[in-house]
Amino acid sequence: MPVLHPDRRQLLASALGLSLVGLGACERAEPLVRVATNPWVGYTGLLLARELGHFNNPSLRLLELTTASDSLLALASDQVEAATLTLDEWLVAREGQLDLRVIMVFDESAGADVVMARPGITRVEQLRGQRVAVEETATGALLLSRTLDAAGLRPDDVIKLPLAGAAQLAAYASGAVDAVVCFEPYASQLARQGAHRLIDSRRFPGVIMDVLAVRASALAASPEVFKQLLVGYFQALGVLQNSAAQSAALMAPAQGISALEFTAALKGVHLMNLDDNRRLLDAAAPGLRPMAQSVATLMQRSGLLKQVPVLDGVMDGRFLPATDWRA
Repeated sequence: MPVLHPDRRQLLASALGLSLVGLGACERAEPLVRVATNPWVGYTGLLLARELGHFNNPSLRLLELTTASDSLLALASDQVEAATLTLDEWLVAREGQLDLRVIMVFDESAGADVVMARPGITRVEQLRGQRVAVEETATGALLLSRTLDAAGLRPDDVIKLPLAGAAQLAAYASGAVDAVVCFEPYASQLARQGAHRLIDSRRFPGVIMDVLAVRASALAASPEVFKQLLVGYFQALGVLQNSAAQSAALMAPAQGISALEFTAALKGVHLMNLDDNRRLLDAAAPGLRPMAQSVATLMQRSGLLKQVPVLDGVMDGRFLPATDWRA
């Protein structure tokens, strides 16, 4: 698991603690279920579900963190029971001895993960010798690895600066970096600063997928809460898809972008519906498993995983709802 600076660990613990103020004295029939998420546009359905009042179980808490690295740290330090992660982040967490099960697939990135560059950099080959901001403990490391490999560059051909989220925006604004490996909504915010898309996840289909990863022990302790979570999510997904303009107006401000930018960003992900999830998490032959094994193989070749894991019995579609809320 990633090792973070003690100050960051303390700040994260404080943030998680503050989010639970007043809950300690409450009596619950079920254990607390805390779900960590980050600003990735593909997770918008979770936040929309909360806005629509679908998460009214007092045992359920959605915690908004800044980065995927923060979510991984929260899992590693037993401060959350579940987190929204990419496949590669989930694989890293499992290699770090966290028994996490995938119970839902949010999306496949189709352009919303991106390498943004200064105007003078128009080809990936021009990244040689340039300063690149990347969140090295998250999916940005995989996207950068694939990008460099596709251009015949080695990892040490670029100067990597381990930055994420708002720190990337500040570094670009100050001239401290030449390119940024990021995702929406940060890509839209960088575009406002004059950065342009150099390459994005459309170049690497099937590599970046987002899932809900849950501790096996939490699934056993709170199965009904997770079923309610998924019901609320898919209800919100129906609203997001059937009332796109209203949803954009509601959710864009929290992402720091306009409704038009939000709508454009959402086009960079393929959101998985219930039928997709049933296919991907089928008990007999989950379609997600060979995809995850393929990603693991890429990661091992890039030095991001030590070995390709066996992924039998770690994908569970039993918590998916029976009803689809699409029009």
